[in-house]
Amino acid sequence: MADLPNAIELQKYLGGVDYPVGRHELIGIAEDNGAPEEILERLRASKVDEFDSPTEVSSAVSG
Repeated sequence: MADLPNAIELQKYLGGVDYPVGRHELIGIAEDNGAPEEILERLRASKVDEFDSPTEVSSAVSG
């Protein structure tokens, strides 16, 4: 398994996100920004429907 990006690297994949943001919209933005498949899979598997901050996204991805 590849190392997950740190918070700064993760934010690179989330450029242009306006919070709060729905999970499906967030996944689309991350895909458009070239996020690795492992991050996308973790976002898809997240039980969170709406993220209020980058910290919540980081928690979901690292969780």
